[in-house]
Amino acid sequence: MPKMKSNSGAKKRFKLTGSGKIKRKKAFKRHILTKKSSKTKRHLGQTAIVTKADEARVKEMI
Repeated sequence: MPKMKSNSGAKKRFKLTGSGKIKRKKAFKRHILTKKSSKTKRHLGQTAIVTKADEARVKEMI
């Protein structure tokens, strides 16, 4: 059976940490930023960890 192809979009969106967790960027920081508070925008700029429920699916795609 041939090798499974990795998802090109997922490769660009997710990165593995040293401990094996998956990092992701947060959504809602592209436009319509005037109505969002500075605190909200600051927190949206930080990276987050993919939840346990989605971890297996994302690892399969990478």
